[in-house]
Amino acid sequence: MLPTLWGRIQSRIVFTLVIGGLVALVVTPFLPLGVALGSKYRIAYTVIVTVTVVGVLWELLYHFLMQWRWEKDWPTLFGLLTLVNEGLLVWALLLSGVVPGIDGLTGLQSLSYWILFILVWMAVWAFANGPMRVFSIHWRFRGGRFV
Repeated sequence: MLPTLWGRIQSRIVFTLVIGGLVALVVTPFLPLGVALGSKYRIAYTVIVTVTVVGVLWELLYHFLMQWRWEKDWPTLFGLLTLVNEGLLVWALLLSGVVPGIDGLTGLQSLSYWILFILVWMAVWAFANGPMRVFSIHWRFRGGRFV
């Protein structure tokens, strides 16, 4: 299976929001944020949405870079390691204050962000490279598209 650009974008949106949302639902109460539980969830889901939006933009860059590869795809390990550059970019955007809904990182510490980001990233990556390929064979052969 060679995921198409549109399929990768759709998969990224669905997996990050659904799988990432479920992980955030479970993990957020335990994050050391120092704010009320409602504010914790607001911050966590703002980070999830930011990761989703930035991830769609990354897909465009990845698609451009993949055109020089023979297979026109990344090895699975590359997909896992992209957590470094994507995580650093989202953290930089949060620090710079350009993410609406998080004013100057009120209540969001570095440790909390990285715990949430890494757990969400690992869950999404593991689901896309494991159960999703088993439970929905058609997803693979449609280039990762849902629609």
